[in-house]
Amino acid sequence: MSKINDLNLNNWKEYEDIFTDSLWIIGARDKSGAHTGEYHGNFIPQIPNQLMRRFTKKGDVVLDAFLGGGTTLIECRRLGRHGIGIELIPKIAKAAKNNIAKQKFLNGKIQVSIIVGDSTKKKTRDLTIQMLKNYGKKDVQLIIMHPPYHDIIKFSNNSDDLCNAKTLEDFLKKFGDVVNNFTDLLEKNHYLAIVIGDKYTNSEWVPLAFYTMQETMKNPDLRLKSILVKNIVGNRAKRNQEHLWRYRALAGGFYIFRHEYILVFQKS
Repeated sequence: MSKINDLNLNNWKEYEDIFTDSLWIIGARDKSGAHTGEYHGNFIPQIPNQLMRRFTKKGDVVLDAFLGGGTTLIECRRLGRHGIGIELIPKIAKAAKNNIAKQKFLNGKIQVSIIVGDSTKKKTRDLTIQMLKNYGKKDVQLIIMHPPYHDIIKFSNNSDDLCNAKTLEDFLKKFGDVVNNFTDLLEKNHYLAIVIGDKYTNSEWVPLAFYTMQETMKNPDLRLKSILVKNIVGNRAKRNQEHLWRYRALAGGFYIFRHEYILVFQKS
């Protein structure tokens, strides 16, 4: 058995549904259980599902520093992991809580909780530590971060929201603060995963994912393990407008975004 997951490597051929390639082609969003695609900005459930099965055991703790619609905590309930989700905007946190409550627990002893707070702040970190104590735990085994892709989607008017960062540099600084706020809570040799894509600004491709990767690598405790490329399916902004976007691409000399990245780091 692996030290960080429940996979029996003596029977490794049985795990055909667990990805090991760096290119993830996923046909459609998983809509089973309590999962929905209503919240604009939710990542697809297959991402936390794959990460949890690769990098955690049943009963471990998963921390999501940008909870959004609650996808990660739904998967925690389904897979038997404790979960802590941090969400800055109270109304989004409330909606997530209501949705998560619809998902049945795999194990009745598992707990999931939401902290309404700013992931850059010490106060939020202290609340996370208290939540770990409530769980009878001292650290987390997986951190998942799916931040706003800077200013692509305006999630709120809150000045602390990363979507309202005035400049790219400001966005990266705030994101780095989130990484540094929680890295010491991650158990040694365990993993942090960042889900993020690039963007266009003034007709120029901005490699936001790689800037974010560089910012994360400033933390001396983290080493880059993998860069995964995942296809984008059902993009809300492009839904039912495929021909229009194809015309725009041909006319404007650009390529349409069809992928995002999952950056996987290990705590050394």
